[in-house]
Amino acid sequence: MEFIEHILGFFQQGGAFMYPIALVLVIGLAITVERLLLLRRAERENSALWKQIQPLIEQKDFNSAEQLAKGSDSAVGRVLGAALEHARTHGDSRAELELAVEESLMEVTPIIEKRTHYLATLSNMSTLLGLLGTVIGLITAFAALAKADALEKADLLSAGISEAMNCTAFGLMVAIPFLLIHAFLQTRTNDLVDSLEMACMKLVNARSAANRGNR
Repeated sequence: MEFIEHILGFFQQGGAFMYPIALVLVIGLAITVERLLLLRRAERENSALWKQIQPLIEQKDFNSAEQLAKGSDSAVGRVLGAALEHARTHGDSRAELELAVEESLMEVTPIIEKRTHYLATLSNMSTLLGLLGTVIGLITAFAALAKADALEKADLLSAGISEAMNCTAFGLMVAIPFLLIHAFLQTRTNDLVDSLEMACMKLVNARSAANRGNR
């Protein structure tokens, strides 16, 4: 209970700008949870489907691989399914297949990267809101000093500085974790995109090798 009371007291002493910083915190946490769940699900689904499709590609059974890919809603399934369908209907030259793969990746990648960049923006907003609250708190404190009695000036100045510093501290406490979370999620996102590109490259190479073998 004492810890909760200390947190509440810290929040109340920070002034009005503590509330927009708290709103930034809530929004950032919601984005973090949503992105973590999406990336974990995407990684799990991609890994499971790739384990099934990879042997078919290595065996040059592209029809079965296409059916399996198009029956999945995973990112790798959408990319490979679209690429294999394009190769089957519009020609399976390496250039055609690479264009189909790039087009599919351009459709899937924004979904994977969606909203992650907001965390960096929210981190900057939290820092700036904390600084703005500090500046306004100091302005208010010094303005009150001009009208206060000599005996009250020390107390007013101490209260004003305390309020200003609380706002800065809260802003930084929100901003620093979001910077770390953004870096972590960005790394996970890049790894997922790299795995999609790797799967696409293996498909292109296998299809090209099959075409050369049929000539």
